[in-house]
Amino acid sequence: MAAGKKRIVLTGGGTAGHVTPNMALIPYLRERDYDIHYIGSYQGIERSLMEDMGIPYQGIAAGKLRRYFSLQNFTDPFRVLKGFAEANKLLKVLDPDIVFSKGGFVAVPVVIAAKRNKIPVIIHESDITPGLANKLCFSSAERICCNFPETLSKLPEKKAVLTGTPIRDELKQGDPEKAREFTGFHDDKPVIMIMGGSQGSVAVNQAVRMILPELLKQFNVVHLCGKGKTDPSLEQTEGYRQYEYIKDELKDLLALSTLMISRAGANAICELLALNKPNILIPLSQKGSRGDQILNAESFASQGFSVVIAEEELTKELLLEKIREVYENRESYQKAMAEKGQNNAIEIILKLIRECEKQN
Repeated sequence: MAAGKKRIVLTGGGTAGHVTPNMALIPYLRERDYDIHYIGSYQGIERSLMEDMGIPYQGIAAGKLRRYFSLQNFTDPFRVLKGFAEANKLLKVLDPDIVFSKGGFVAVPVVIAAKRNKIPVIIHESDITPGLANKLCFSSAERICCNFPETLSKLPEKKAVLTGTPIRDELKQGDPEKAREFTGFHDDKPVIMIMGGSQGSVAVNQAVRMILPELLKQFNVVHLCGKGKTDPSLEQTEGYRQYEYIKDELKDLLALSTLMISRAGANAICELLALNKPNILIPLSQKGSRGDQILNAESFASQGFSVVIAEEELTKELLLEKIREVYENRESYQKAMAEKGQNNAIEIILKLIRECEKQN
């Protein structure tokens, strides 16, 4: 590493939501001549995303600490300990000036090892209520960034900073005509885009497919289904395109879309807000999560950005009704989102990094 050049280790993984804010920071860190490294799990989604960006990547063991009974609760603590030993060794070799963590259980041993090696740490919490992984890291962090004003009261007062979530600039640079070419949509119908989260939602997928005949009378539909969850019987359906996962074309598809149906992960909905996309949110149920998506969705609904459908109440009739409602009133949702304005999350976080990094 060149003399005077700062080194940063990014960490976070398990889901796309624990990686995409790091991806948004990377171009700006490169502009400022940081030497960037990433520590994630051996084969998590973060590995391929970082390697595609040309970021040096190191994998460590990752175990999940669950609040419920599972046989894996007996083996995962050993994975956590192994991950800590591996992270500790890596950080001694890399000797970064700072660690920035986006959370997920792979980040816990990295953050704790950084504290042990006297490396400053900044962590970012996207949801209204902090997750267990980030809570375990609070005592090791110099600063804790958050996305919602409601979160500040749940964080250590002297460490908490309201930053918002870093949004990838590329998402704002989509070309709808490229999306039309990609999808083969060449009529003037408005486009609905469905995003069921990086793992795909069976409930959302089923509800959408049940109302397809009605939807396709008025709309074209782009459906991101999740790995292994496309329906071969619908491949030739006019006006309907289904994909397991979209990467490079996502910005163009977002530019083409008039209305979004989405889970309520904090990063995903903040991207919708930044793009002023009218949306219907179907958060993960309390049974399937710790309830963070429900709180995220309620916050957006209370600000006039979104319509929310509880997963337990999701029916084909209700979904069709809400799609028509949001589409007819789309301009009011766009106005509410445009008036909100956004914190310049990237600039605030970069400033925090400069303030907290080692002063060599």
